[in-house]
Amino acid sequence: MDRFLDYVLRQLIEFPEEMIILKEEAPKLTIFRLQFNQSDIKKVVGKHGATIAAIRNLMDAAAVKHGGRARVEIMEEPRA
Repeated sequence: MDRFLDYVLRQLIEFPEEMIILKEEAPKLTIFRLQFNQSDIKKVVGKHGATIAAIRNLMDAAAVKHGGRARVEIMEEPRA
C-alpha cells in the first residue's frame, strides 16, 4: 500500500521531492499523513474533493482486503 500511495501521489503533484508520507500503524488501522508543497494540495484534493476521495477509497479497500482499515489525511504546514 505504501508504494502504491507514493506512486499515485507523485504522478499528481508538481514538487514530488517535497512530499512527506508519514505512516502510523495501530491494530487494524493504518494512518497515512501526507504533507505537500502548498500548491500541490489542490491537485491532490481535486475538484470538490473527488481525487482525495478516490485515493482514500482505494487505500481503504486494499486495507480491508488484508483485514484492516486505512485512513489518509492531508497535513497542512503550520502558518507562521
